[in-house]
Amino acid sequence: MKDLINKMISLGYGVAETSKEQIEKLVDELVKKGEISRAESMGLVNDIMVKAGEAQRKAMDSIRDAVASVAAELQLATKEDVERLERKIDALSGNLNETEG
Repeated sequence: MKDLINKMISLGYGVAETSKEQIEKLVDELVKKGEISRAESMGLVNDIMVKAGEAQRKAMDSIRDAVASVAAELQLATKEDVERLERKIDALSGNLNETEG
């Protein structure tokens, strides 16, 4: 499950990097055609990247929500569940050692 999440996150970053390159190429073409100035091009790339970043964050939030929903549906143990059980085991082991000693 963790590997799947990491792969999704890596994919998101890869898409963002590829998108930036594509956006820069598109904006460069607009500059070459004289449709926008070089000064405007930098602002345009930044604006598009900000909007793309917001969309990426929303997508990642949706992925996290979906993974959490699936984990809950499958009744998978959370990290907190495991830590709580480890503390109980440690406490019980301590009690067992005290009664044996």
